Amino acid sequence: MTDDVQNKAALVTGASSGIGEATVRALRTAGWTVFAVARRADRLAVLAAETGAVAIPADISEDDDVSRLLSQVTEAGGVDTLINIAGGARGADTIGGASTDDWEWMYRVNVLGTMKLTRAFLPMLRATGEGTVLNLTSTAALAAYEGGGGYNAAKFAQHAMTGALRLEEAEHNVRVIEVAPGLVYTEEFALNRLGDRQAADKVYQGVEKPLTAEDVADVVRYAVTAPHHVNLDQIVIRPVAQAANHKLIRKS
Repeated sequence: MTDDVQNKAALVTGASSGIGEATVRALRTAGWTVFAVARRADRLAVLAAETGAVAIPADISEDDDVSRLLSQVTEAGGVDTLINIAGGARGADTIGGASTDDWEWMYRVNVLGTMKLTRAFLPMLRATGEGTVLNLTSTAALAAYEGGGGYNAAKFAQHAMTGALRLEEAEHNVRVIEVAPGLVYTEEFALNRLGDRQAADKVYQGVEKPLTAEDVADVVRYAVTAPHHVNLDQIVIRPVAQAANHKLIRKS
């Protein structure tokens, strides 16, 4: 683990719920300064009050918000770690029946949002001498599946971007980590994707112990608190019940 925890600072996106929120909590418990970023100011305010994180409401896909975010973090002392968790899926249509709006949303949030924030903060991360970027992708970035074309495409793109970034930034001693979770039970992911509670609940029906947001956050915390010369290039994390994207054990 990093010795000088008091000087460690991270920006975590997607912090208003799920894995992002759990990551803020995990890093604050570990003694880090954490800037919690998401669009929903009300939920960020509650999280900040409970954890001591610094809440900054922002939409990472909007250029003006990213500029404002960079300015605020710089004024507050900066960060050495960027954790890109904001993202998500919309729809489960086949490509033949794909929704352009859903695909554009997934690209904007998962790919362009990650790119814009990383581009903005790279000079700061390089300047620390030991910067870290962690991108949360998905096992959907590693294997395609029916009805997942849009999410597959967005996460494959984010996965590829992560690999390119690692090659480009090694000379600046910026380590680049990818965490790719499988089935994670959170309050919003499946609901946001499918649009109704009954359909969302069926995603997890009969699955014993899917991953939780806290499970993934613990892996993220471990990856960014390891000694800086240790780069966990890619971490795939699934529940035991999910041996692969296409093999999920359900019990009645």
